[in-house]
Amino acid sequence: MRDFGAGFGYLVRGQKWVGRHGRWFGFGLLPGLVTLVLYGGALIGLGYGADDLTAWATPFADDWTSPWQGLFRGFLTALVFVFGLFLAVITFTAVTLLVGQPFYESLSEQVDRTEGGDVPESGLPLWRELWISARDSLKVLLRVAFYGVLLFACGFIPVVGQTVVPVIGFCVSGFFLAHELTSVALQRRGVELKDRLRMLRGRRMLTLGFGVPLAVSFLVPFVAVFLMPGAVAGATLMARELTGESARGDDGNGTPTGGNVSSSGGDKERHDLPH
Repeated sequence: MRDFGAGFGYLVRGQKWVGRHGRWFGFGLLPGLVTLVLYGGALIGLGYGADDLTAWATPFADDWTSPWQGLFRGFLTALVFVFGLFLAVITFTAVTLLVGQPFYESLSEQVDRTEGGDVPESGLPLWRELWISARDSLKVLLRVAFYGVLLFACGFIPVVGQTVVPVIGFCVSGFFLAHELTSVALQRRGVELKDRLRMLRGRRMLTLGFGVPLAVSFLVPFVAVFLMPGAVAGATLMARELTGESARGDDGNGTPTGGNVSSSGGDKERHDLPH
């Protein structure tokens, strides 16, 4: 649990960082606002069409008597919307990062700069970075879709489906949210997808401590947009620990003040990464 608290601490530190650097906070809001409009329209459409989709998928219930038909289809309609909301929470970060790649790259680089040491750069053209980000995000989303379908099916299990499954769902959401956010900094460091996943699994509680509170907060309308800049900043700070880099604080004006940030529980694995 100590690592879980450390992960949450990085999330808080990221929000404090953008709070001290207001220009970067405003800069990081733009991609989230664009994505929010797109997702808002999609969820409204799902809300209006979920009952028709459920009726189309369950023709065998057309002849059921009241109230069983209504209860059955109402339950399935709720599950469809919850599943759509689950996918929205998971994919929102990936799509926002893709839309705002140049914005968040610059923000992440600035966090590295204020923390001291080298500021890794991928050295790749923007189109190549976008391609790699989109390709890796698609691979991750396929994993998410698999877990989503599995959890959706488990939701029909009495008691377990209404208690254990939602908790597991938030853990899955939190893990992959943390992955997408740390990818901004780790991709600049030349860390491949499989290595990023391995690093996060190696510090699972740290990852969940960062990602689960974020996944829960993303359920509140508009919160995701305002937390995204700080989440990217916090993920960059966490990526520095995952890669074994020393970190230094700053005085709020971007001037390093020195001092190392130690790992909070668990052994850190040092990686020799290409720059």
